Amino acid sequence: MRKILTAAALAALTLSSPVLAKDKLSPDAELAKLLQGRVAGKPVNCINPTNAWSTRIVEGKAIVYQVGGTLYVNQPRSGAENLSDDDILVTRIYGSQLCSIDSIRLVDRYSGFPRNFVILDKFVPYAKPKAGRTS
Repeated sequence: MRKILTAAALAALTLSSPVLAKDKLSPDAELAKLLQGRVAGKPVNCINPTNAWSTRIVEGKAIVYQVGGTLYVNQPRSGAENLSDDDILVTRIYGSQLCSIDSIRLVDRYSGFPRNFVILDKFVPYAKPKAGRTS
């Protein structure tokens, strides 16, 4: 009986491993998937970080801030290659807004040690297109 249970457990583990092995998208593909169905707006210099519902790192590429229904994508002008989804973003804001001249420290989530930093660029808003009016 023990052999049957062990074999069943191994079979279940083997069958579930493809589900556990998540296919990792390239940074460009991940960003494209995230922005699918959205339209880019005019870049802005600053956003109000207190209005951001969430922040997401696209590894080696960008930081995406969700403000309401709009995603603001920042592709740092320097250090983007250092972005990792294992990082904690430590932001020191001078004033009330996060702007294109600000820098963000990257701290390793597991060790707590600073790893690097990025210098932000303009924020590109991506919103879902407004539905057309019907007469």
